[in-house]
Amino acid sequence: MTDILERTEVLAPAPGLALAGLLGVQAPDLAAGEPLPIPWHWVYLLERPAQADLGPDGHPARGGIPVPPGPGRRRMWASGTVIVLGPLRCGRPATRRTQVLGSQDKEGRSGRMTFVTVGHEIIQDGAVALREQQHIVYRDVAPAAGGAADGPVGGAAGMPQPAPVPVAPAEWEVAVDPTLLFRYSALTYNGHRIHYDRDFARDVEGYPGLVVHGPLQATLMAEAARRRGLIEPGQPVQFGYRMQSPLFDHEGLVVAAVPGPDGIATSVRDRWGRVTATGTLSRSS
Repeated sequence: MTDILERTEVLAPAPGLALAGLLGVQAPDLAAGEPLPIPWHWVYLLERPAQADLGPDGHPARGGIPVPPGPGRRRMWASGTVIVLGPLRCGRPATRRTQVLGSQDKEGRSGRMTFVTVGHEIIQDGAVALREQQHIVYRDVAPAAGGAADGPVGGAAGMPQPAPVPVAPAEWEVAVDPTLLFRYSALTYNGHRIHYDRDFARDVEGYPGLVVHGPLQATLMAEAARRRGLIEPGQPVQFGYRMQSPLFDHEGLVVAAVPGPDGIATSVRDRWGRVTATGTLSRSS
């Protein structure tokens, strides 16, 4: 039987208010009982592993869910789905139940990959308020390639740097820097060093810069819809999102949310127009 990790706590306004301040967005009146926006639950009911249980990359190496499939594997947040069934409110206890739903090994162009699906549900006032699936990928570490931290990743040497794509009226440009990434890591209790330790990200995992968190990009996509008044906190909604490619701190971040026939299409791109994440928000029944 799959192990289930259960955590219960009273939801306090402080983490949500801290997230609003970090992102520069308007927070609901959480102290008065207004619902948490989607996916603000990611700053609540967090695992807080002991320092001794962390691996060299800063992620838990034992005791958590999921347990890494082996040492030295590179962890990436690939995609997920959040289904809001009812409002989550501060000032009341909530319980999160977490378990591994499945695991599959595959061989890709870059080597071995292990896909792990993690399921969560959050219960408050005796009812399930939220269900979620997260898809995590573990890959073999690529040889460190270093790389410059100034300009589009993958540009040919000696070629002129392309001009940035102007920010459209419906888009939202978010200033990404090491301080933002460090503070988001701290707020979500995420010790993964690729987000705040530039030497580790470059010399060990082979990235050209600090990696912008997948959950941070997903949160900004949902926030872009909320800022435009396209969704309201607590309403039944399904949010599916996917990371298309890594985004690095020196590349900029521009987010968009556009209503369409199949829901609200959201995306993140860098300043040169390369799309790094996409998502869709739609009504859930």
